[in-house]
Amino acid sequence: MRPKLTLLMAGIAVLAVIAAMSAGCTGTAPGNETPNATTNATPTGTAGAAGGDMTLRIATTTSLENTGLLAALEEQYENLTGVDLQITAQGTGQALELGERCDVDVVLVHAPPLEEEFIDGGYGIDHRCFAYNFFIIVGPEDDPAGIRGAQPEEAFQTLYQLGTNNTEGVAFVSRGDNSGTHSQEKAIWEAAGYNYTEDIQNSGTWYIEAGRSMGETLTLANEEQGYVLTDEGTYLSFRQNLDLVPIVEQGDELLNRYSVMAVNPDTCPSVNYAEAVNFINWLTSDETKQFIGEFGVEEFGQPLFTPLYAPQCTEPPFNCTCAENVTA
Repeated sequence: MRPKLTLLMAGIAVLAVIAAMSAGCTGTAPGNETPNATTNATPTGTAGAAGGDMTLRIATTTSLENTGLLAALEEQYENLTGVDLQITAQGTGQALELGERCDVDVVLVHAPPLEEEFIDGGYGIDHRCFAYNFFIIVGPEDDPAGIRGAQPEEAFQTLYQLGTNNTEGVAFVSRGDNSGTHSQEKAIWEAAGYNYTEDIQNSGTWYIEAGRSMGETLTLANEEQGYVLTDEGTYLSFRQNLDLVPIVEQGDELLNRYSVMAVNPDTCPSVNYAEAVNFINWLTSDETKQFIGEFGVEEFGQPLFTPLYAPQCTEPPFNCTCAENVTA
């Protein structure tokens, strides 16, 4: 909702319009005022203030949508700027494909190797990390595979050995959609000593490829009473409807870093780069990060995401930029 103008400002605005009409002007009215929002990180030079494109197209991972964080950020940004965020939530691989086709202006993803390929291909610029959480392996509470507390690679080795031997009660449900979570799953299989395409896919009925969002994959895993790799934020959001519990929660392979990038206007001249810059700077501002860090605490007793600040983000294991503003 627009802030209320004082009587004096209203009078000045009316006089200005009358003066313009008497002079034969046909120009547009001044730019929109900035609405209030939960955060105070107001983007500068917004598209709306400049009379430019009031739409920003964003492709993002389903985990940000499933947790509810994306909807909360969307509401704040639209109220703050008047810009319409048009969001498509898919797996990271599909989100990056939309960027490669110049169908979006910004991507929000969580698969560092795929992000590097996107940047190296000339499609992504202004890469900024902004938060992280962890992947976890969840499964039936009685843990039929006996992997509770194991390292991720050891857990996958055990699941493969038991699964391919048709051990009763042992199943693994994969995202199977080239998402960030699926990409990390494949990385763990590789760390465990397996070739994903040759050894894991089509290795038996124990291995189920869902081809669905994280929330839907968790639901399927619950129906199958199988194990599944998930980000902890989505698991917490769905936990009350699941019988599955965390089984493996520690290991270097479980770090889950979230990043934002603009689609390169040199490669895709049609993108709304000016507003992409505004959005990135707002998302990585201290005020927005504070909101991200508090999101979920009241409902789940813990945050779903941990914001990244410098210098922590520049050091291992993150190795990214999280605090420098982007300049268009």
